[in-house]
Amino acid sequence: MRLARPATALLLGLTLAAGAQAARGSQARLEFFRMPSKNIGSLLSTSPTELRCDVLSGVKPKPRGTCELDWTGYAMRPTGRAGPNCAGDTVYNNRAPILRYGQTWRRGGFTCRSSAAALRCTNRTGHGFSLSRQRSYTF
Repeated sequence: MRLARPATALLLGLTLAAGAQAARGSQARLEFFRMPSKNIGSLLSTSPTELRCDVLSGVKPKPRGTCELDWTGYAMRPTGRAGPNCAGDTVYNNRAPILRYGQTWRRGGFTCRSSAAALRCTNRTGHGFSLSRQRSYTF
């Protein structure tokens, strides 16, 4: 799985997949949430199932690979390691519900905990990431 890719291609692919699934009677689901700081936004997509979280300002991933656009945050699937995301846009949605500090969000094999210190998300295999203005990392 290659996570570092332009988000516009991801969103286009999600749109096309949603259209194809709708034609078959099943719809792809997109679910957004954001942090109270209004600096981190996340998107869960179900076709394929992937969680992507972007930080608008502050520390962003700086992997060894190249990115012709911008390292926006992290993405991961329900199993396997999280990785940095290279994109020309963001999944941050101003209309998304806020995941208040102290709350936990669970969907599609992912668990994200909101705290004043960071957003910490894990998948079914225990891999994940922590994202904040001050520090970001995968585990």
